[in-house]
Amino acid sequence: MSEAIEGLPPAPPPKPPRDASAVIVFRRAASGLEVFWLEREQRLSFAGGFFAFPGGKVDPADAQVPVEGASGQAAQVLVTAARELFEETGLLIARGAQVDQTSLDALRTKVLEGGSFGEVLKARGLTLQANDFVPAGRWLTPPYLQVRFDARFFLVEAPANQQATVWPGELAAGEWIRPEDALGRWEEGSALLHPPNLNALRVMSRFTTVAQAAAELAAPPWCDDFTARHLEFQRGVHVVPLLTPTLPPATHTNAYVLGTKDLLIVDPGAPDDAECEKLVTVVRELMADGAVPRAVVLTHHHGDHTGGVKYVSEQLSLPVWAHALSAERVPVKVSRLLSDGEVLELDGPFPMRWRVLHTPGHATGHVCLIDERSKAGIVGDMVSSVSTIIIDPPEGDMAVYLKQLERLRELPLGALFPAHGPIVAHGVAKLEEYLTHRAWREAKVLEAVGSFSMPVGLEEVVPRAYDDVSAFIWPIAERNTVAILQKLVAEERVMVEAGKYRVA
Repeated sequence: MSEAIEGLPPAPPPKPPRDASAVIVFRRAASGLEVFWLEREQRLSFAGGFFAFPGGKVDPADAQVPVEGASGQAAQVLVTAARELFEETGLLIARGAQVDQTSLDALRTKVLEGGSFGEVLKARGLTLQANDFVPAGRWLTPPYLQVRFDARFFLVEAPANQQATVWPGELAAGEWIRPEDALGRWEEGSALLHPPNLNALRVMSRFTTVAQAAAELAAPPWCDDFTARHLEFQRGVHVVPLLTPTLPPATHTNAYVLGTKDLLIVDPGAPDDAECEKLVTVVRELMADGAVPRAVVLTHHHGDHTGGVKYVSEQLSLPVWAHALSAERVPVKVSRLLSDGEVLELDGPFPMRWRVLHTPGHATGHVCLIDERSKAGIVGDMVSSVSTIIIDPPEGDMAVYLKQLERLRELPLGALFPAHGPIVAHGVAKLEEYLTHRAWREAKVLEAVGSFSMPVGLEEVVPRAYDDVSAFIWPIAERNTVAILQKLVAEERVMVEAGKYRVA
């Protein structure tokens, strides 16, 4: 993305968080303590492809289910926890008559098909007890995400006579796993985690008693008002979203702090010093734990990626690195020119090697960074998870951009860390989606041009080629349309005469 275009309405404000519950469910196995975690389907709008604990949003009907030992909102969020745990894993934490596994499966099917959780419990003589659900902290989704939750966590020991299983739906998989092994998956980049779940696994890895674990879970580090200040979705990749003058629907640019001792700070884009101080604070907290920042790296020169580079580099006394084609277009001196194929080595307890890829098309000096171990990609404006990327001629070149997308798709990529929007767990699938969408949009533009019997201008092409989006997006869409038409002209599929276009 580039800087915001005048005349466009601002992006809508974030919605208030929805009440939700989550359950850290554990069992004592021969190999040690295990927790049951889930892999969320990639298609989900919130945390798609991430690993998490059972949970979900509060249903108004949950308020009608009685809980012995609790009332009001405390009871409602507990009912949500019990219901979501049952729906997602089949584990039913309730007191009363014993229910065999076959009957549990039948009850679960009934609830999943829309039956009342409260009526199911009542019909079998079962009751929920507050003592079975130990409060284990509260977490608020940060305000820059459009989907937000105010989640109460509970610590629950699984019944010995029940089996936890995942049925097809919103979840891709689920399994019992030792917390240490789950953290190993996170370290290698094969399991992305949001802060509440990362914190839970760390606490459960040193479990001694329920009381000890619950106390630690209720007081997580690096949190302000129940909101995480450090977002380390993968080991050595911290995300710090900063408010920037970018294009809607995005409102923020993700700055990244890479490394476990040696640190690189990527794309401090906020022009406001106070906003950039959020990033500086995170870096200084890492420095207090022994980290050493080495440089600020810029993926490209656009203002929503470089607006805070002067402030951050001066506050932390850091040099700035960028590609040669970006170096003369940023507001500070660039001391190291990055080139395609070179490797940036970061020492630390978890050493990292980030390979530089020169990926023009959106901007001539655009670069991506690929971690050689996990295959994670810091992809700047090659991909956004909230919209498509604007290719804005004359610098933007659609043919070059598509070639670079294809280049990235051929790599064995893991997660993608874009400049705008949430992290993408399955990178190659997202690149395939992007390429498919670009081909579809190109076909729409070609069809729009061909639908007229005479040469036409952009003002006639855009409404037909972008009839699937709101008209307020058309000023942005016009720039993409120009890029597509230039590609089609170069391929001799469209002719241009005096600023008008016709199918060749």
